[in-house]
Amino acid sequence: MHYVIIDIETTGGSPKNSKITEIAMYKHDGEKVIDEYITLLDPQIPIPPFIVQLTGISDEMVRNAPKFYEIAKDIVEFTRDCVFVAHNVAFDYGVIREEFKSLGYDYRLPHLCTVRASRYIIPGHDSYSLGKLSRSLGIEITARHRAGGDALATAHLFGMLYDKTGGDFKNFVTQEINPKQLHPNLSLEDLEAIPNKTGVYKFFNEFNQLIYIGKSVHLRKRVDQHLKNTKTKKGIQMQKEIARVEVELTGSELIALLQESYLIKTHQPVYNRMLRRNSFPYGLYHYVDNSGYERLYIDRTSRHQEIPVTSFTTKKEGTVFLERMVERYDLCMKLCDLYQSSSACFRYTVKNCLGACIQEEANVSYNRRVQCMIDDVTLRSGKYFIVDKGRTKQEKSLIKIENGCLIGMGYAPFDFKRNPIEHWDNYLDLYEDNRDSRTILKLFLSKNEKHELINIMDL
Repeated sequence: MHYVIIDIETTGGSPKNSKITEIAMYKHDGEKVIDEYITLLDPQIPIPPFIVQLTGISDEMVRNAPKFYEIAKDIVEFTRDCVFVAHNVAFDYGVIREEFKSLGYDYRLPHLCTVRASRYIIPGHDSYSLGKLSRSLGIEITARHRAGGDALATAHLFGMLYDKTGGDFKNFVTQEINPKQLHPNLSLEDLEAIPNKTGVYKFFNEFNQLIYIGKSVHLRKRVDQHLKNTKTKKGIQMQKEIARVEVELTGSELIALLQESYLIKTHQPVYNRMLRRNSFPYGLYHYVDNSGYERLYIDRTSRHQEIPVTSFTTKKEGTVFLERMVERYDLCMKLCDLYQSSSACFRYTVKNCLGACIQEEANVSYNRRVQCMIDDVTLRSGKYFIVDKGRTKQEKSLIKIENGCLIGMGYAPFDFKRNPIEHWDNYLDLYEDNRDSRTILKLFLSKNEKHELINIMDL
């Protein structure tokens, strides 16, 4: 496999409005650079003074340089069947794709970011900017902020990364969507317009039937994963049927989770049914032992008829949660089934446990903390508003809970707290409570602390 290390200088700004003033490409076979291509380009717009000062590239220098459309074929041929490599590849690859798009050509290559790869392969550096990382690695940049110099430095960095990994970049190369594998009605332009924000996505087939619903905190990335999935039979089958994609921004991850659950129950899309399983097969349970102490443990929900304190998608997730509760509420690892011993637990030996494991602490005081934890997790009583991110900076999301049950959710202006609390319900859409929504609420609140919780009775 060959790689093309690329750097561009531009007129500045985002990939959508930048124009290229210089491009440098070095073809690498894994051992060495085997070919190169460098040229100035006429961006056909004035170069801003601060860019001239940064790069030294002026309008005068590019006056007789070729325009992008004049070298577009050269770029296609030079990079054919290669992996596109750049330091902060999202910018360079994005600008070049936009230039090709303006010519009516869909330029796509698998791509690799040397910033991301460096963070994993050679960790511990103070900075991963090209200049500082090159200095710390002893890589000389002969012409900083010029395409040739920066691309050559990136090529040297790439060679180091290649040697350290033996050329195994499978975890760092991002594959592009293959248009030939998609439904002919699916618009690639619409896909690229999907923002990489939090929300819910819906897949429709060519008959406008809703076939799948999902949620993500990175919508664009998650939709792309579906459209690149060639690992499962169902994934490939669904990929061929997706003719249209709709997204709904939620801002709040919690609203995305609740909305996804509600929409799946309402519409029951065929692929959600095919993949349907118990979403929360593990739960947190408790009982009182012979010495009168409350015991906590994680177990499969299929073994119990009673509703768990809270539920989890995996046993590991439940164990991590319980470990966090032990720290937060000063609980005993042994009594939480996290430490096997016939005597004291580990936390007791480091003076972080009050001794319930050896009955040094009275069961009454210990059980009080366990019950406090259970009450906090289950929200069994009281009325609350959860305040979280909105879809824009001008709003906040609101979720209302009463006695652990979902009442409604919606969006309010950023300064909504100026209004009396009895008016906050006007911002909500009412939702029917169910077991899944309660589980989602409990699990989210137990592990996420970025939201604000307002007890209505305190106001």
